[in-house]
Amino acid sequence: MKKAVLLLFVGLMALSVKAQDKTAKIEFKAETIDYGKVQRGGDGVRTFEFTNTGDAPLVISNVKSSCGCTIPKKPEAPIAPGETGKIEVKYDTKRPVGPFRKAITVTSNADTPTKVIKIKGELVEGAK
Repeated sequence: MKKAVLLLFVGLMALSVKAQDKTAKIEFKAETIDYGKVQRGGDGVRTFEFTNTGDAPLVISNVKSSCGCTIPKKPEAPIAPGETGKIEVKYDTKRPVGPFRKAITVTSNADTPTKVIKIKGELVEGAK
């Protein structure tokens, strides 16, 4: 009887380890977006594209910016293995002119649970 229980226990442990092998993986097309020169008051919206290269659904639980001048928007639905998703980032272009660099932290259930993506550029007056 002890052998049967031990065998059952070992079998269940092997199954649980196998189930843990499935993980989501997030791979960004680009981890930095360069706005270049942007006219003050111009379009501050850019999109980061990513793919779930893992074999489990990818759930993005949080996306936050390093400052209030950058507003990120995450996908609400899980991203299936092999599918692509987008994180939209809106930078406030009504700020003072000059260079900018901001970081956006993405938190998910991926094998690397925290990923930092970045935007950079320069706000200028009257030029595109």
